[in-house]
Amino acid sequence: MKPILLFAATLLAAGAACAQNASPIVVTGTVGDEASKASLLARLREVYGAGRVVDQLSVGSVATPANWNEHVQKLISPDLKLITRGQLKIDGNNVSLRGDVANEMQRQQIAASIAESLNPTYVVNNGLRVAASEQGVLDAALANRIIEFESGKAALTDSGKTILDQMAVALQKIKGVRVEVIGHTDNAGSRAGNLSLSQARAEAVKSYVAGRGINPDLISVSGEGPDRPVADNRTAEGRARNRRIEFKVIQ
Repeated sequence: MKPILLFAATLLAAGAACAQNASPIVVTGTVGDEASKASLLARLREVYGAGRVVDQLSVGSVATPANWNEHVQKLISPDLKLITRGQLKIDGNNVSLRGDVANEMQRQQIAASIAESLNPTYVVNNGLRVAASEQGVLDAALANRIIEFESGKAALTDSGKTILDQMAVALQKIKGVRVEVIGHTDNAGSRAGNLSLSQARAEAVKSYVAGRGINPDLISVSGEGPDRPVADNRTAEGRARNRRIEFKVIQ
């Protein structure tokens, strides 16, 4: 059977989210006629600016789905400017989108916008990912400090609460992003006991930041016990470093 979905266009939007970044928007592929080409380029220039669009489109004999031009026009929305190092590929009624966005809220916003612009015959592969900079926000706030608990317990010390107050502020900055709180211990005592303690401490951290306005539904917890040391458990200093809480952005 002769294929009917032959169109393939690629939109490269490297650095497009930064207003000061004039990275080129390169569009390649084949469209069925000059009118389709003109309307596609006009829409791209409207969204990104005429000076940034690089035309590498060709015109050829291809078959496209009904109202294809109309759907493509809707796909090329200002939401795409939120994506950095991105690629949009449209192959008939198959749409693939890749690239980095600043947070989970933007990723969902773009996915919803695409879904609304297409009819159910289109298949969308959303390959957008949250940029690693969100992890950097959490790492910078924690600054390699140890969130302290009372010895052998899941009760936070005053210094531990002070650090978590600052972590709550950092979590607000990346609002809408899912984060895993991971508890770790040293290797003193039984492994089973340490696993239970690390889990309880992670739960205590989640409860504390939830009390500071962080949505608990976006926080998952796990306890790794002594299984992932970052220092030598044979020294007091090493054991202290291993008794830690880790914050990890979930991609």
